[in-house]
Amino acid sequence: MIELEKETAAIREQRAFLIGFLEPDQDCSVVESQLDELADLVRNLEIIPLEPEIVRLRNHQVRYRTGSGKAEELARMVQECEADILVFDSDLTPSQQRNWEKLTGCPVVGREEIILEIFASRAMTKEAVLQVELAKLEYSLPRLHKAWTHLSRQRGGGTTNRGQGEAQLETDRRLIKRRIQQLKEELALVRKQRASQRKSRIRRPVAQGALVGYTNVGKSSLLNALCDSDVLVKDQLFATLDPTARRINLPGNVEMVLNDTVGFVRKLPHQLVEAFKSTLEEAVLADILLVVLDVSSEDIDNEWETTLGVLKELGADEKKMVVVFNKSDRIDREKDAIKLARLRGLFPDALYVSASTGEGLDNLRNLLADFASRSRCLLRAEIPPSRYDLITLAHGSGNIYEENYAPNGTVQIVFAIEEKYQHRFKEFLQ
Repeated sequence: MIELEKETAAIREQRAFLIGFLEPDQDCSVVESQLDELADLVRNLEIIPLEPEIVRLRNHQVRYRTGSGKAEELARMVQECEADILVFDSDLTPSQQRNWEKLTGCPVVGREEIILEIFASRAMTKEAVLQVELAKLEYSLPRLHKAWTHLSRQRGGGTTNRGQGEAQLETDRRLIKRRIQQLKEELALVRKQRASQRKSRIRRPVAQGALVGYTNVGKSSLLNALCDSDVLVKDQLFATLDPTARRINLPGNVEMVLNDTVGFVRKLPHQLVEAFKSTLEEAVLADILLVVLDVSSEDIDNEWETTLGVLKELGADEKKMVVVFNKSDRIDREKDAIKLARLRGLFPDALYVSASTGEGLDNLRNLLADFASRSRCLLRAEIPPSRYDLITLAHGSGNIYEENYAPNGTVQIVFAIEEKYQHRFKEFLQ
């Protein structure tokens, strides 16, 4: 069975040669930006990124994706700079990956594999560990062939006379498929447990919010600043993998639960999007999304588009959203005046804050308090004995402030409940 973590462990502190492909209709600056991000990803695995190379594609070739002449030229460059690993910004097919490894004589990985390894090194809870293992196994399954090339010689041509390599390959494939099924069952149980925990949390009518956005934009720092909590904060990609919920007390004696979520990144591996559904579902189930952007970032447009793309894939793109530009203390108001004017034009309702200095946090708290108070309403009702189902609803989904039972079984109740349930009490309101 192929073990990506062992392969990566062997290349710690080594040098990586980065390659990006430029499509005919693509802007070179976009590829340069993606390679800069890839370099950051590689550094997170303690691998030294070398000067990247951009390869212009005129048409796709089956063997290397680029032409054989260019591939051989790149192989010589890899040898000259004494690179230990070749990293492509886009993922290759399993056969292309094998061809590049044979040509260069060094391990070849794609951006997706790098991201998977970072997630594997950061996963802490049982849920995150299971999710990462599932994603890695689904990624490695079609790439098993390269793990057994040393056993690939067949001892005959009969269909029943298979070599040791083929037999081992089939065994590993079967074991991986069995493990994938086991992981899916374990994750289903974890999701059930999380749903049960969430149900108990929602019994009180507390609005739910989620901090979403690109990785390393300061979501955890913002959560700590708003809630006076101590969530891990580190200046690195994917510092926070596990969802974290914190209760925040807002102006007007209003409460809300804020959830910190894993950061997004361009070309997020599809296996991770699928495997992390239970982690990212906080964004799907939240009443309001705080879309956090780094106002000092040079690539803020692509980070915004990536965030929206992931939210759309999760089915959360139609939620109530508030754009929050974090790290406002890192920009020069005069020097960046044009950039700020453009952002204000694109996002007229956005808030500008700094988690480190506290700038703008009061405005954000007031906005959240206004939303939370409007999403729940205080009601006074007189419920007849025949409609005790409404009493059950008020207890299950509302917050009870006063409850008195009359001799005839009528219940006078004062409670707060979500707006979507209020119409069911309409005829009994006082």
